[in-house]
Amino acid sequence: QVQLVESGGRLVQAGDSLRLSCVASVRTTSSIVLGRRAMGWFRQAPEKEREFVAAITWSGGSTTYTDSVKGRFTISRDNAKNTVYLQMNSLKPEDTAVYYCAAASQSTAGPSRDYYPYWGQGTQVTVSS
Repeated sequence: QVQLVESGGRLVQAGDSLRLSCVASVRTTSSIVLGRRAMGWFRQAPEKEREFVAAITWSGGSTTYTDSVKGRFTISRDNAKNTVYLQMNSLKPEDTAVYYCAAASQSTAGPSRDYYPYWGQGTQVTVSS
């Protein structure tokens, strides 16, 4: 199974930047190479549904963002380190949420949660005004 551990969340002020990291590991031998999975970031604010933030293909050659973060957030990955990042700039109070890293079951994935069978425990990002 794939294990995902997020880090980097904390309290920041509006306009600040923050980088989240997600380290992936495989506990058992699998025929699916970890690096060939698309990865995604989702977030969940209090009393709201978990929503898609960004995704990146296994090669890193293609990325997708939800409209509210386009131009401010950047998803990237380092397959040699089994790590995916979310660089967040110009943070707003409405970005406050628990951010979750997710691993897809294939090399490309869209914004639907159905593509991602593996999830981390989340990291809290709080943006004060």
